[in-house]
Formats: sequence, structure tokens, C-alpha cells
Amino acid sequence: MTDKIYYLSQEGLEKLQAELKDLKTIKVREISDRIESAKALGDLKENAEYHSAKDEMGFVQGRIREIEEMMKNVKIIEERSGGDTVRIGSSIEVESVNGKRTFKIVGSEEANPVEGLISNESPMGRAFLGHAKGDEVEVETPGGLVVYAINVIK
Repeated sequence: MTDKIYYLSQEGLEKLQAELKDLKTIKVREISDRIESAKALGDLKENAEYHSAKDEMGFVQGRIREIEEMMKNVKIIEERSGGDTVRIGSSIEVESVNGKRTFKIVGSEEANPVEGLISNESPMGRAFLGHAKGDEVEVETPGGLVVYAINVIK
């Protein structure tokens, strides 16, 4: 399949494990029951409930395979405090002309820019990686080039 490494925090791994358990133990059973109920209605050609449930089952089974594949290649991001350079797992406080912001560099599976969780694979995440406190980092954003000064690395 793939040798891609998936970087996750311990919390992110636990959420993924919980999702997998829920999909396998609850969702698959619920959808299987809906498929059986829809079959009982007869004529599968024009049975919207049946086709909807089959489509959903395909989606759920795909997600199960995706999570299982990820679990084979997970690398846990170790929590740390301080440090000389930005790396995956670092929380950073930066400043630009737009003001001060705090970001945490995480793996792509946990990224949520609205919450300040920036993927190590994103242009912004890649730009910060390896830089030190006091460095100025240029990041190309949809709004144009933004220069960030790294004030704190945690």
C-alpha cells in the first residue's frame, strides 16, 4: 500500500482508535440492519433506502480501511516543552503585520487551521519547520506573502 508516515499526538491516536471501534462495532451493524430492512421492502432496483444504505456502507468500509492503513504507519508526536527549533509537536507564538497568533505544528490528520493546528505538510507548516526563535519566516498565503517573526517555541 503506502509507506507514508502519519504523525499523530497521543490524543489524536486515541481519537482515531475510538472512531475505528465505533465504525466497526456500531456503524457497520446499524447500516447492515438498514440494508436488511430495505431488502424486505422488495424491488431493489428502485429502492432508495437500499441504495443509500449500500453507499453509506461503502463509505464506512473505505474509512475503516483508511484508518487501519494509517495505524500501520503512525508515529506518535512526543509532547515537549521549549526547544531551539520548530518541529512537529511545537507550539509557536508568532507575530506579523496582522497581529500575534499561536500555532501548533501537527500531522496532517490532526490539522485544523481554525483552531491553530497547522499541518507539517502545509505551506505554512513547512515554512516554520526548522526555524528558531527570533527568525523571520515568509509564508505565501492566499492573501499574499506574510512575514512572521517567531517569538516563542514551546
